[in-house]
Amino acid sequence: MNTPFDINTSEPRRPGLVARLRASFLTGLVVIAPVGLTIWLIWSVVGWIDGFVLPLVPQAYHPDRMLQDFLGLDPDLQINVRGLGVVIFLIFTIIVGWMAKGIIGRSLIRFAESLVERTPVVRTVYSGIKQISETIFAQSERSFETACLIEYPRKGIWALGFISTMAKGEVAAKSDSSGEMVSVFVPTTPNPTSGFLLFFPKRDVIELDMSVEDAAKLVISAGLVYPPDRSEKSALPDAFPDARS
Repeated sequence: MNTPFDINTSEPRRPGLVARLRASFLTGLVVIAPVGLTIWLIWSVVGWIDGFVLPLVPQAYHPDRMLQDFLGLDPDLQINVRGLGVVIFLIFTIIVGWMAKGIIGRSLIRFAESLVERTPVVRTVYSGIKQISETIFAQSERSFETACLIEYPRKGIWALGFISTMAKGEVAAKSDSSGEMVSVFVPTTPNPTSGFLLFFPKRDVIELDMSVEDAAKLVISAGLVYPPDRSEKSALPDAFPDARS
């Protein structure tokens, strides 16, 4: 008779067929889900852009019709090449950006913006969309370049944030005269596009070695996906000289 103090020396039971199939299914799901969702998202965005851009193209210059004429296909045969609208949109955007950099383009933009500023409702919508676009797409010093740690919402509790800029103007003058102030964006989990804008003394902000992309993954995953420690990577060849072999 076995007692509670007896040691079970028998070999551990191997999982059954159903358990192995379940584990293989979950493993395959982990591999397929990110790839499938990414492909579906790209395919949907491309289709949305095509549906918006292609109806604006005159029928005589429609890419599908021109492709039919080039290949000598039957005009009654309808073909739909997904992605042509994206190509047209990219070419049109590049041309508009190139023209906007010139003197004539800047003059036209200033004239159009002056007209928009005189329209009560339109100017509010336009100014808001313009600020968002400049914040997201403009390649300037306003983009997040450094992840950091701050004590928030109180001492002893640490939050992950992104350093945006040094505080300037009235905020810097009236907040803390003893040192430089840094504007820090503290994102929320799991949606990092929303969060809080906080101003901290530079001495209270701890800059991290991890990239902004790794920090964003950490926020989105609610702390489940940690980036590799760069200090451990740099110390690996010295501590373990045969680790790369």
